[in-house]
Amino acid sequence: AATLQQAELALEQFAQTWDNQHPGISKSWRDNWTRLSVFFDYPPEIRKVIYTTNAIESLNASLRQVTKTRRSFPSDDAVLKLLYLALHQIAKKWTMPLRDWKPAMTQFMIMYGDRVSL
Repeated sequence: AATLQQAELALEQFAQTWDNQHPGISKSWRDNWTRLSVFFDYPPEIRKVIYTTNAIESLNASLRQVTKTRRSFPSDDAVLKLLYLALHQIAKKWTMPLRDWKPAMTQFMIMYGDRVSL
């Protein structure tokens, strides 16, 4: 949804369609609406970057690939060290900038100029 009002309307329509089969979904959204609706406080350029999950999904897949070949670890520290080293290798592959990052960065600088710089 483009606006908070449209999102509230969409949630209501979702609830009317699905509450009979899955009543917990819209209830969960409503219970957490004050935290979820903060998303609409940001301009569209920032929202677009926030809800893009491809980078996160790629990172999770890479970490799963590293850990799935090992059946057990001698300690929790061993897992943390493996993930730490894997993150360094994965980060080397991150050469593509986030899509639509420039307009989002411009908005970040307008909103948080004292904390953000190029």
